[in-house]
Amino acid sequence: MQKVLEKSAPTQEEAIAAALEELGLAEEEVSVEVVQLAKKGFLGIGAVDAVVRVTYEVEDDPYEKIRTFLSGLLEHMDVQAEIEIAPRENGGVNVTLSGNGMGAVIGRRGETLDAIQHLTNYAVNRGGEKHMHISVDAESYRAKREDSLVRLAEKMAAKVLKYKRSMALEPMNSYERHVIHTALQNYEGVSTSSTGTEPNRRVVVSYERPTQPQRSNKPASREWS
Repeated sequence: MQKVLEKSAPTQEEAIAAALEELGLAEEEVSVEVVQLAKKGFLGIGAVDAVVRVTYEVEDDPYEKIRTFLSGLLEHMDVQAEIEIAPRENGGVNVTLSGNGMGAVIGRRGETLDAIQHLTNYAVNRGGEKHMHISVDAESYRAKREDSLVRLAEKMAAKVLKYKRSMALEPMNSYERHVIHTALQNYEGVSTSSTGTEPNRRVVVSYERPTQPQRSNKPASREWS
């Protein structure tokens, strides 16, 4: 992101030096435009300082971009919310929204919250060299939803084992399907897969028949005392 600083001084060189000192940058790191040339005047009367405009690059503050975007979006939704931003261990960012009207922010099965998260990631990462994953949550909805999905997965796996047949869950987004797959990846006797196309893609929990031990043609060994 580009920023601009204007400085004035009796000479053009002094104005540039003052700007560079304030910014802590070298002259090759900035672009200088002379806005006004210095005039000495007559006997010191009518003297005019030189004015320079220095343009320089600064790294965007991702937290500020997140806060600015979400504040504007929530304002358009007529929702007032506290916005808390914290770093994640993997380098991403967790954003927590709290306040009145969070039901409108979450939406049916979290669909509105997912849309807000998608838009925030797009707006903040657009044009950037590095991609930062931003997770947006409201009133701990995602943690509660994840717990309920794990319970649902285990309940469905128990049914599959009981009836010895595959069963499909309701359509889910990619994050929810990932929770189901993870919850059952080490569950004895079942396997999971996804089927269908978005937005109707769903997880299928399949019954895994136990493998029969292979018989050996070798004679049983005998121990001699």
